[in-house]
Amino acid sequence: MKYILVTGGVISGIGKGIIASSVGTILKSCGLHVTAIKIDPYINIDAGTFSPYEHGEVFVLDDGGEVDLDLGNYERFLDIRLTRDNNLTTGKIYQSVINKERRGDYLGKTVQVVPHITDAIQERVMRQAKVSVDDDGIEPEVCVIELGGTVGDIESMPFIAAFRQFQFKVKRENFCNIHVSLVPQPNSTGEQKTKPTQNSVRELRGLGLSPDLIVCRCSTPLETAVKEKISMFCHVEPEQVICIQDVSSIYRVPLLLEDQGMLEFFCRRLDLSIEMRPRKMLTKWKEMSDRSDRLLEQTSIALVGKYTKLSDSYASVIKALEHSALAINYKLEVKYIDSADLEPAALQEEPVKYHEAWQKLCSADGVLVPGGFGVRGTEGKIQAINWARRQKKPFLACLCVFILTAFFLTDANSTEFDPETKHPVVIEMPEHNPGQMGGTMRLGKRRTLFKNTSSFLRKLYGDAEYVDERHRHRFEVNPELKQHFEDRGFRFVGQDLEGERMEIIELDDHPYFVGVQYHPEFTSRPIKPSPPYFGLLLAASGKLQNYLQKGCRLSPRDTYSDRSGSSSPDSEISEIKFPSLS
Repeated sequence: MKYILVTGGVISGIGKGIIASSVGTILKSCGLHVTAIKIDPYINIDAGTFSPYEHGEVFVLDDGGEVDLDLGNYERFLDIRLTRDNNLTTGKIYQSVINKERRGDYLGKTVQVVPHITDAIQERVMRQAKVSVDDDGIEPEVCVIELGGTVGDIESMPFIAAFRQFQFKVKRENFCNIHVSLVPQPNSTGEQKTKPTQNSVRELRGLGLSPDLIVCRCSTPLETAVKEKISMFCHVEPEQVICIQDVSSIYRVPLLLEDQGMLEFFCRRLDLSIEMRPRKMLTKWKEMSDRSDRLLEQTSIALVGKYTKLSDSYASVIKALEHSALAINYKLEVKYIDSADLEPAALQEEPVKYHEAWQKLCSADGVLVPGGFGVRGTEGKIQAINWARRQKKPFLACLCVFILTAFFLTDANSTEFDPETKHPVVIEMPEHNPGQMGGTMRLGKRRTLFKNTSSFLRKLYGDAEYVDERHRHRFEVNPELKQHFEDRGFRFVGQDLEGERMEIIELDDHPYFVGVQYHPEFTSRPIKPSPPYFGLLLAASGKLQNYLQKGCRLSPRDTYSDRSGSSSPDSEISEIKFPSLS
């Protein structure tokens, strides 16, 4: 097993997740089996109880793990399926060590950070690195580990200490450290500054880790003199200083790393026995990136949500939209609208924001209303949904908010917002434990059965009888009201295995009006777009009916080859074809 540790310095949010994903992509393009682990030094057990404004969206895995959004990047870049144990937190480590101490596993010894916490970290990493993440069940050969935060943070010290020991346990030829640092370029001088990187590397080396590669994040390509200066002061060869400047698409990052000889370095440093041949997977990535830059036609989607001040709050949603827009050869414009700005109260309190929000909504080609918790902004979401319904605008939404617009009783409500409502349209699920917030929702991959052969979504899924998608919700549509909705033109075309929970709803006499209980964005891939999002973009660009009339010969799931789950990237990527919709 080869381990590649990615650390960061100077500031957080510098792009470690994208760089870690890109490193894995390069190695997978050579036929290696690659897995990824994200370490978050916070004390939370998982990301499930975070506000999206804290760390961005909460990404959900097949097994129901609520994890950091970087695991979404790993899955999208590498086309793998991770588990909750691929996200390691301080809370998980301390919880496991304290449980052992309570059981008496330490035989009366004093339990300390070193060696007990550091040993637990190493054991977790080594155990999880062996878990297969590909459909073929083969054990990974390379594990990319991203350590969140920045070097010097007090909460990450136990992890740095653990990897200081770990590099000797697994031997030098099996361990490599990539340090990601910022090279700022102040507008006042225009000069690229190396001092932050020097200080960051000095601190890392003082803690016992010496970087093998220094990846410099900068706004413009690194000058040769600057690269040589970093090399001289950071104790690495100039070839070990890699530049990642700002690029038009994150999917260009693997190409940048490969162009600067990163793969050749890994072959030497980690003694990888791989054949240096043209890699079709990276060729396809280049074609996809070039194609994205050349797009001329544009379509716009209004994203009406509660957390629009931070785009990372909807990271997977935005990626799913981008994947679908690329598949139909359109540039994507996302119009972020705070749902609270659409409410009548906003007209009195902040009329400028109110009119700007409605102008954005009215000028969009399609409308997307993602899920959210709490009552704030819900009325604005309902206003947007009703508008899209009346104006025949292509529309996709979270089912629970969607369904409130279909009920015509003035006091109809969700028990989330009004536990005492006389007409509970949306209700709390019976198995939910209201006494504990973390990990108590309906989470992970669940099967949805299609009940209607004429459904838009069924056709977009390739006329499948069922789909397996990821869920994250505490509330559901009241099943007793199913007939009421269907009498008003709403069709429940998808249900769970027991036929009790409503999963998919469509509206008759509308170009594309769809609500889903699950989160299809979590399984979208760059060249395998999510069908609900693909349908939204097709409808927004006016091409859905033409696509359906052709029999959906190239459904979204077929934009990969049939071997999309295999771990042989060259064979699966070489057959990619995008739908021809002209």
